[in-house]
Amino acid sequence: MNVLQAIILGIIQGLTEFLPVSSTGHLTVAGKMMGVISAEHPERWTSFIAVIQLGTLLAVLIYFRNDLINIIRDFISDNLIRRKKYAEQTVNSRLGWLIVIGSIPVVIIGLGFKDYIEGAFTKNLYVISISLIVFGILLAFAEKVGKFKKDLKDITWIDALIIGTFQTFALIPGSSRSGTTITGGLFSGLKRDVAARFSFLLGIPAILGSGLLEFYQSLEYLNADSAVNLLVATLVSAISGYFAIDFLIKYLKNHSTRVFVSYRVAIAILILYLITSGVIGA
Repeated sequence: MNVLQAIILGIIQGLTEFLPVSSTGHLTVAGKMMGVISAEHPERWTSFIAVIQLGTLLAVLIYFRNDLINIIRDFISDNLIRRKKYAEQTVNSRLGWLIVIGSIPVVIIGLGFKDYIEGAFTKNLYVISISLIVFGILLAFAEKVGKFKKDLKDITWIDALIIGTFQTFALIPGSSRSGTTITGGLFSGLKRDVAARFSFLLGIPAILGSGLLEFYQSLEYLNADSAVNLLVATLVSAISGYFAIDFLIKYLKNHSTRVFVSYRVAIAILILYLITSGVIGA
């Protein structure tokens, strides 16, 4: 991998991590077309993806810095300094609890299936294509039945658990973390932009945990050249990710997610065509 390839992959990661179109799918297609994915050591590619996700984590932390400061401050105040019943806590403090509750399912499933997730399964383009279509259809169904009434203050612990359960589907390549959690949010009655905002906040613990773990495990694969490329890709993903967050939240205030559903199906068909044409291997 050279610096130009690292920049391209960083841009792809940043944009597709937050748009509901699957970052893993787009990165894997790009990686295979560039010839930077090793069939003998697929765990290296998984590590690369997880580490550059730290760039998108940085984007979330910067974009939601005021929200996060308020959540942490109120959570500590209402639970450690002046302990209050949950119902009496501030919206920010309750939101802290909802992020914790919503993160439980992905922690359990992620640790339980870690070896499988890091295997060749995550690089299979047939799996990614089918996942793009299936979860795209599920998002379209959520659009059809969603009530679009709830704000952040209206989210319950049951809603958080449902959305958190949907986040576990993001472990399937091609599903999209933002796509699955936004889908869960729409099924729970959240407004579209609220579903996106909670999706991004909920993703912080998962991205942080997987990114730091994979970074530690990837140290054995790093040398001076790969470390530079990894750093470049991570920084670029942070910049492009910030703009992707801002775009999606503003877009969903007045638009549906149907354009992303159509895109998912179209890109899945394109991937299948490229495979059958021999342009890229599955």
